[in-house]
Amino acid sequence: MLPTVAIVGRPNVGKSTLFNRLVGQRLALVDDTPGVTRDRREGEARLADLKFRIFDTAGFEEAGAESLAGRMRAQTEAAIADADAVLFLVDARAGLLPDDKVFAQIVRKSGKPTVLVANKSEGKAGAAGALEAYALGLGDPVNISAEHGEGMGELYDALRELLPEEEEIEEDEFDEDGEAEAEDSAPKLPDTIRVAVVGRPNAGKSTLINKLIGEDRLVTGPEPGITRDSIEVQFEYGGRKFEMLDTAGMRKRAKVQEKLEKLSVGDTLRAIRFAEVVVLLMDATMPFEEQDLRIADLVMREGRGLVIGMNKRDLAAPEMTMGKTLREEADHWLPQAKGMPIIALSGMHGDNLDKLMKAVVETYAVWNKRVSTAVINRFLERALSQNPPPAVSGARIKLRYMTQAKARPPSFILFGSRTDALPESYMRYLVNSVREAFEMPGVPIRFSFREPENPFKKKMLKKDDRGKRKKKNR
Repeated sequence: MLPTVAIVGRPNVGKSTLFNRLVGQRLALVDDTPGVTRDRREGEARLADLKFRIFDTAGFEEAGAESLAGRMRAQTEAAIADADAVLFLVDARAGLLPDDKVFAQIVRKSGKPTVLVANKSEGKAGAAGALEAYALGLGDPVNISAEHGEGMGELYDALRELLPEEEEIEEDEFDEDGEAEAEDSAPKLPDTIRVAVVGRPNAGKSTLINKLIGEDRLVTGPEPGITRDSIEVQFEYGGRKFEMLDTAGMRKRAKVQEKLEKLSVGDTLRAIRFAEVVVLLMDATMPFEEQDLRIADLVMREGRGLVIGMNKRDLAAPEMTMGKTLREEADHWLPQAKGMPIIALSGMHGDNLDKLMKAVVETYAVWNKRVSTAVINRFLERALSQNPPPAVSGARIKLRYMTQAKARPPSFILFGSRTDALPESYMRYLVNSVREAFEMPGVPIRFSFREPENPFKKKMLKKDDRGKRKKKNR
């Protein structure tokens, strides 16, 4: 296993910037506003030949345990407890503040090996603050600039001394062919399913994920918009591996004015594109709001499998949690995802979580589904005989052949003449017929068209070419 490192410090000292530098990607949101990071984010970091897991944490703040800042602080303290070493960051340009001294005492009490890092040390402005860091009693500060990548060599030397060696599998655990012995090992798990949980603010996304993994891994509370970053959580459920992304709530575009909220929404959009299945969490007390429908349409346009979770069922009217009512409402409001799984649940109390995860696995299987060409063309014959394409401008549209080009999501190619003139209503008929015939609820179905080459056009081109050559020879 890789050793683990937690980056801690008061707000706005550059923890997320250093996290992004070490993981080599812009995973964490970065802004000048203090307190951008709220949840603990994990990533795999590399510094020269040194590999380790790293935690980006919320800034330490003095606050009551029940407040939002207090709950964020609890997550940071949990990250310190789980880490093998700690990077304690201070802002060299701002110099030492009283909060730095208070939180340095917390880190000392943890007993974890600590590297004192004076960030923003570039130039003369940071030199004095870096010297002040000695007063914390955490040893010699390592002067760096996370934004510009300065001082990474010195940081490597400091971490190299503190981190334990990566655990390696001993040779006698392998047989002659180099395969690990299977006596006591667990059975190989299926491929990991990437799931994004999306919805409006305060729909209960973080609470749901905490209940699924069985720990308070994400900051939750009654305040809307707590989550800002898209936080990935890996876990196993029912014998399957999942990478679940908790995302920031998405409000109507007109209401999103602040730069930080725009960054959060952009992060949510990236999470949807990264996912294979998306769970759209709705509030059962206010279902099928306009913004819910916009998000569902976005998921389908991005080509992802869709599962609807109707959360807070314990607070909703009884008729809004009945299967038949939910099915009718969902198919009425979301015809482009007709038949998608819809589960009434409670993330707070854990009701129907098994049904939700079963629906995710089934939707993932449908999203990967392939149908043989022979079966598809038998279906096409039946569909055309029941409802032939209409004539356009007095000329018939001929559909001759159909095949599946790819899965993830299911995509089909339809061969025929004048396919560009097919009415939208007939396309809906084909999509719904495919969805019903091949049992593909809750996933987007895509069509592309190809027209056979006209043999007479080829002959005419050859004649023209011969005529041009004769003129040239003359």
